[in-house]
Amino acid sequence: MCEANAYVYDKDGKEVLYLENVDLIRPEEGKLFLRNLFGEQKFYDGKIKEISLIKHKIILD
Repeated sequence: MCEANAYVYDKDGKEVLYLENVDLIRPEEGKLFLRNLFGEQKFYDGKIKEISLIKHKIILD
């Protein structure tokens, strides 16, 4: 499986889970469209800060 969890940082600088089991990220109209294995979809108004394929982790900025 190649899905990863997407995280954002809260105001205290701690990682917070944004969406788990992400299988698709696509830029759309200046935002990021994310979809997971279960069909849940979210838009994130920001950019990708880091992707670690080994850790299955996406950090959004």
